[in-house]
Amino acid sequence: MTASFSAPAHRARILFYSHDTFGLGHLRRSRALAAAITCAVPSASAMILTGSPVAGRFTFPSGVDHIRLPGVIKRADGSYGSRTMGMSIDETTDLRAGLIRSTAEQFRPDILIVDKEPTGFRGELLPTLDMLQQTQNTKLVLGLRDVLDEPEVLRAEWDRKSALDATERYYDEIWVYGLQDVYDPTAGLDLSPQAQSRMHWTGYLRRDLGQAATPPEQPYVLITPGGGGDGAMMVDLVLSAYEQDTNLSPRALLVYGPFLSGDTRAAFEERVAQLNGRVTAVGFESEIETLFKGAQSVVCMGGYNTFCEVLSFDKPAVIVPRTTPRLEQWIRASRAEELGLVTMLDETRDGWTPDAMIKAIRTLENQPPPSLAISSGLLDGLEYVTQRVNTMLAPASSESST
Repeated sequence: MTASFSAPAHRARILFYSHDTFGLGHLRRSRALAAAITCAVPSASAMILTGSPVAGRFTFPSGVDHIRLPGVIKRADGSYGSRTMGMSIDETTDLRAGLIRSTAEQFRPDILIVDKEPTGFRGELLPTLDMLQQTQNTKLVLGLRDVLDEPEVLRAEWDRKSALDATERYYDEIWVYGLQDVYDPTAGLDLSPQAQSRMHWTGYLRRDLGQAATPPEQPYVLITPGGGGDGAMMVDLVLSAYEQDTNLSPRALLVYGPFLSGDTRAAFEERVAQLNGRVTAVGFESEIETLFKGAQSVVCMGGYNTFCEVLSFDKPAVIVPRTTPRLEQWIRASRAEELGLVTMLDETRDGWTPDAMIKAIRTLENQPPPSLAISSGLLDGLEYVTQRVNTMLAPASSESST
């Protein structure tokens, strides 16, 4: 349960920035935080700035809304393009930057919480950070997931984006949504002692079921590649396992994710149909928590939000982590395996073959749940964040009541 606090005298406003060029991770994390904060401080309202093209397919709790920024796409060569017809990436970035600043000027947030990117996409957040720091009494928070990338790669990326300078210059607090004894995402960054003193290790962000919903027929193993944009390999591996081993059980419930589509998904659908109910599939589930709750076990990729759901619903899980374009998922999965929280299907060690997947699914039946290995404070992230928000809002509350 999220802690509850007395409401400040004025109506607090929390603004989230979630750049979302690809996938669902940033939006889902911001949505979970916004829901927890507005629940803990009922008079507060939260606005999420997001570039996710599927933001409108999610429901948002009372007191939480979102503004959709013009979308961008990442090409195979690593460059970016605009989803908006007839606009260059520079024009799109300028448009997004103007919308972000205009929203901040009119919404007048007490707190701005930035997800992962200190300067925003292509530096689009810098004009707003300058404005808020100079003209408004807004607390600026940088929120980092538990793993960003391998230290050397991250250092080069932050140097290129001037992210270290922005972190030092603008942010009043840095929240890491994990625990330092699990992994330090800032390892390799030359953060000053002053910046390090502003860091808070919150713990992972627990996911709750919310309104009770009826799960599908049980038992089943939940197969989820997250947003699905890079999940085709894992889905193919699972389908191949069920095709090869006709006795493999329990049945698999596959959630493709909104970004696994087109001819690839059509080919998967044909294979699912041939499995006669041993594998069933859905395209997108905005309330995937219900599916986690009912699952006997989970096969998934290693994204942050999926990992939080595995821990929160205490499900034996095997993680199949991607290793490109960054090692984030592999680092998270390997460290979680070391701690006894999950097992990992590693491409080099285990091989990504149908036989390896068959063995992994069969082993899940006797794999202990994460709760047997969870350490104190591991899932306290939402409670910690709401306490920090309440502390930040307290001075404004006192001033308003004098």
